[in-house]
Amino acid sequence: MLELFITEIEPNSDKIYITAGLAATMQGLGYYTTVYKPVQTGAVENNGYLQSPDLVFVKLIDTYIQTYFSYLLRSSATPFVAAAEENTLIDKELILKDYESIVRSYECVITDGTSGINTPFAPNFAEKDFIKELNLPVVFVVKPTESAVTSTLMTINHAQAEGINIRGVILNDYSENCPPEVKTMPELINTYTDTQVLGYFNHIDNIQNANPNDLISNILSGIDIEKVFNVKIAKLNPDV
Repeated sequence: MLELFITEIEPNSDKIYITAGLAATMQGLGYYTTVYKPVQTGAVENNGYLQSPDLVFVKLIDTYIQTYFSYLLRSSATPFVAAAEENTLIDKELILKDYESIVRSYECVITDGTSGINTPFAPNFAEKDFIKELNLPVVFVVKPTESAVTSTLMTINHAQAEGINIRGVILNDYSENCPPEVKTMPELINTYTDTQVLGYFNHIDNIQNANPNDLISNILSGIDIEKVFNVKIAKLNPDV
């Protein structure tokens, strides 16, 4: 069974596009795949029901991918604050129990995190605690901006010091026309951390309405998914 935790280093890195693209790609390659989001802030109401906008997007890309959540919170604040606004306390044991229940039924489980490993969920419970409890491999999604360079290096080194299993980094919305400081980010990551860049997700116009095949093609052409999931995929190596 393949497990992966996807999180970001700075807010608004649009990691859900990577999550949805990887999930749809793995499903298309024959792996029974699910996406789990422990806590969704910024939940929206539709026809009287709260929905996770991130999981709705996953379903738009591939309706056959099953999705799960533990908490839906209306506020867009951090999970700890958003839960407090609704007089709710996020329960670590409930999230762990939900995860353990989900993994029994799937070949590939992708967990979509929040806005970083230090994001607080509850007193003495942050995103990194969930990751460490289950020893999940982590992929960081980074939008290569000038402000992200230093924070990326610091976060990766902090995560390594915490004993987190870092699978690598995916650069989102990457372009060859980006500023020089940004173009050096892959080299800086390789030089100043013990992890690697696993690929690039190129810009897609109007991605919210993107053709699922375009999303999957972008994943396959720009990201080394065998390294992402640490597995040899037969359909990608027909001659082996």
